[in-house]
Amino acid sequence: MDVLDLARLQFATTTIFHFVFVPISIGLSLLVAIMETLYVTRKDEMYKRMAKFWGTFLIINFAVGIVTGILQEFQFGMNWSDFSRFVGDVFGAPLAIEALLAFFLESTFIGLWVFGWERLPKKVHLACMWLVAIGTMLSALWILAANSFMQRPVGYAIVDGRAQMTDLGALLTNGQLLWEFPHTLAAAIATGAFLVTGISAWKLLQLQRGKAHTDAHADKPLFVSSLRIGLVTALIASAAIAQFGHGQAQYLVDTQPMKMAASEGLWERSEDPAPWTIIAGIDPELQANAYELKVPYLLSFLSYSRFSGSVPGMKELQAEYETVYGPGDYIPPVRTTFWSFRIMVGCGSAMIVLGLYGVYLMLRRRLAEGNRRFLLLLVPAIALPFVANTAGWIMTEIGRQPWTVFGLLTTSDSVSPSVSAGEVWFTLLAFTGIYTILLGVQAYLFVRVARQGPAPEAPEAPAAIDPYESKGGDGLVAE
Repeated sequence: MDVLDLARLQFATTTIFHFVFVPISIGLSLLVAIMETLYVTRKDEMYKRMAKFWGTFLIINFAVGIVTGILQEFQFGMNWSDFSRFVGDVFGAPLAIEALLAFFLESTFIGLWVFGWERLPKKVHLACMWLVAIGTMLSALWILAANSFMQRPVGYAIVDGRAQMTDLGALLTNGQLLWEFPHTLAAAIATGAFLVTGISAWKLLQLQRGKAHTDAHADKPLFVSSLRIGLVTALIASAAIAQFGHGQAQYLVDTQPMKMAASEGLWERSEDPAPWTIIAGIDPELQANAYELKVPYLLSFLSYSRFSGSVPGMKELQAEYETVYGPGDYIPPVRTTFWSFRIMVGCGSAMIVLGLYGVYLMLRRRLAEGNRRFLLLLVPAIALPFVANTAGWIMTEIGRQPWTVFGLLTTSDSVSPSVSAGEVWFTLLAFTGIYTILLGVQAYLFVRVARQGPAPEAPEAPAAIDPYESKGGDGLVAE
């Protein structure tokens, strides 16, 4: 493997690892804020214990996620220096705002939240967690603003061979960002929701099997309530993922048609109306599909919200791109783009089905009793949003190849010219080893916290003794 391939592999590896932690922080912070809101409004101590319990997972994840994010950013200077030179004036503003505003917002108030129990007024303490949740979302916004520039460059001018920002407002109103941000945010919320539902289902299964310790039976209402909150959130978030994903796909038909053609395995212009391909035998060498299973009319509807209209194929777009950008191969890795898209859609569909059935059971008051099979399904379903997130990111980035900044800078022109293959191999193995250890530590801590369950209710403090009444008589106390 040459330096370019190794640098791409390293960035993909570290980003996939890092994106395990980011959605958990966004999703769990929102859910913990909702749980504590229920505690403050309903004055029910169960919700306080619930917020503390799930907040422990958030704190563990937050600590590990910081480390993975710091290591990832080093790569811009190490392996992608030409990319950094080209886009540094554009990337600088959103990344600096993310670090100085959003990250400090969430890190400051998560500290106040952790140490503020029983010290801060309830509403102030609750506000801290809501600010943490808002901070995580703002972090995602600024990071995605930078990524959206790579997908669709706006608000810039080329000066001395470098992109310079001319309009921050254009960066924040980039059509790519307006679809990508809510889609990613909904996916992160779904990630936190399925984590809560999966662990809650596991604890309820333990109670059904009689394997939980005696005190754990008192926690059954807590986990039933957690399961309900998680399922409702999961359904809403999964439906939002589908809606915003559909809008984003239609946007990409106009702005990145090659990516959409690759995600459909569409070599030639489709017929009108266009069918949607469920599976296909992709053959990049022959630029054809060995076999296809299609659903009539569906691709036209997904692309244009009507059951008519053809979609351009990769060969046609290749000829257009050569006219605009010059000679070159502008077709991305088709197999990877095609199958990652279907993995994402498949996992997202499964999440919607599970959410719908779970809410149905809630409405029938049959959620926690006599539904062992459904609870068993929810435990491995924790992985669904993680797989969907990873597949979606792969489709988004691989489908843009050969560009790092679409239409402006290719990936081959972005890599550091002075870095050797040996140096990238070393950092690739080192970073992967560190990330694997961190992921293992987080998994161990998550399992340990889940096994221990919520902290027991604090005993009520004994009533203060009135020295006046205790002395009798005239109540004069020498002390």
